[in-house]
Amino acid sequence: MKTTPILLIDDHALFRSGIAMVLQASLECVEIFQAGSLEQALRLADIEPCLVLLDVQLQGVSGLEGIESLRRKWPVAKVVMVSAFDLSEVVSEAVERGALAFISKTERPERMLQQIRELLADDGAPAPRSVAISPRPRLTPRQCEVLDLLCQGLSNKMIGRRLNLSEHTVRGHVQAMLAALQVSSRSEAVFAARRLGLIR
Repeated sequence: MKTTPILLIDDHALFRSGIAMVLQASLECVEIFQAGSLEQALRLADIEPCLVLLDVQLQGVSGLEGIESLRRKWPVAKVVMVSAFDLSEVVSEAVERGALAFISKTERPERMLQQIRELLADDGAPAPRSVAISPRPRLTPRQCEVLDLLCQGLSNKMIGRRLNLSEHTVRGHVQAMLAALQVSSRSEAVFAARRLGLIR
C-alpha cells in the first residue's frame, strides 16, 4: 500500500518528535520526515511530501519567509502553518504567501489530527490563493463587523467598545462566527476569512 509522506519542519525537537509519534500512531500509511530548519528541509532529496507542517518561528529563515521556497521545491505539497501564536497578522501573511491552512500548537491533539486528516483526504492540488476552498458561510452583518475587527487583532473587550456591545454579546457573536466558518480558534477564523474573501 502506498504511503503518504508528511514533512515536519520545527526547530523544537521535542515538539517535532511528539507530533511525529502522534501522526504515526493515528494515521494509516504515513511516512514522517523531519527537519529542524528550513535550510535542512530544502536539502532533503528523494522525497515528495503531500503535506508540509511548517512552524512559523524557525531559527534562521522563518517559516513565513520559507513558504515560497517550499512551494517551488514541492509544488503539489500542501503547506500548513503551525504556531503557538494566535496573531491575525501572522495568519494573514501566511495566506498571502501561499499557505493552505493554519494549525495552532495549543489545539487538542484530536482536533489537530482531524484537520490533518481533512487536508490529506482532499487529494486536489493546493488551491490558488484567490480561490475559495469552501462555500462562503452566511454571516449576519454584525458577525461580519465582529470578524473584521477580530482580523485586526482586537480582543473581545476592544471589539465591544468599538461596536458599543457588551463583552458577553461579542463572545456570543464570535462563537456563532466560529461555528459558521467551521473553525475552533480565532486564528483559524482569520485564516478562513482571508481565504474565503470575507475580508480584505
